[in-house]
Amino acid sequence: MFQTLEVERQDRVATIWLNRPDRHNAFDETLIAELTAACQAQETDDSVRVLVLAGRGKSFSAGADLHWMKRAAGYIVEQNLADARELATMLRTLAELRKPTVARVHGAALGGGMGLAAACDLCIASTAASFATSEVRFGLIPATIGPYVLRAIGARQASRYFLTAERIAARRAWELGLVHELAEPDALDARVRDIVTALLAGGPHAQGTAKELIRAVVSQPVDDALVEDTARRIAHIRATPEAREGLGAFLEKRPPNWTVEP
Repeated sequence: MFQTLEVERQDRVATIWLNRPDRHNAFDETLIAELTAACQAQETDDSVRVLVLAGRGKSFSAGADLHWMKRAAGYIVEQNLADARELATMLRTLAELRKPTVARVHGAALGGGMGLAAACDLCIASTAASFATSEVRFGLIPATIGPYVLRAIGARQASRYFLTAERIAARRAWELGLVHELAEPDALDARVRDIVTALLAGGPHAQGTAKELIRAVVSQPVDDALVEDTARRIAHIRATPEAREGLGAFLEKRPPNWTVEP
């Protein structure tokens, strides 16, 4: 179905594998279009609860494919803008999925690859992984990935890494807040499974709504408008069937229905 991806399904979990190992899973126009389509397909599949993003071969993703970049260097501004919009749309599609997303990072995650890791809700990385916003070394800027990396590490740290393009070791990425959990290479998949199991225990509607909440309040002052907005959000979700089921299950000391296999 895809030229640059593999999609695996196990129970209620979909894993999208970036599958250009000979190119270190670098982006080109085909991978960008296919990853957008694959994310949209998982979003509309009610049997999928969690999406894992991973990479085949030695790298998670080395960012932009140099051949693609070379072609883009010959584009006029309008062509470059159309190309950049496709990339920005792909990142936003991933970031705004209602379902939880987990980046499984085992090797290099450079440029756009670091953007993918930051756009996912959680990032679980091997201790052998490395990251970088390497764009300035090519005379470019980390524009489309910028909102997601800034959200992950903050403006002050971004000032350093956007400008120096230094490699960021896995432990440093964890200290910065980009990586949620570190695991030794042979324990990475087990740690991802642990996180996925925890995600599957949550209510799917509540998780999607929680993601909306984060986006809505992350940079807002705590004023009367925000207090009213958050009060309305909890009031509305309390009245949903999922919330009633969750509270009922807790009181009755049984698993909620979304944790029961169909």
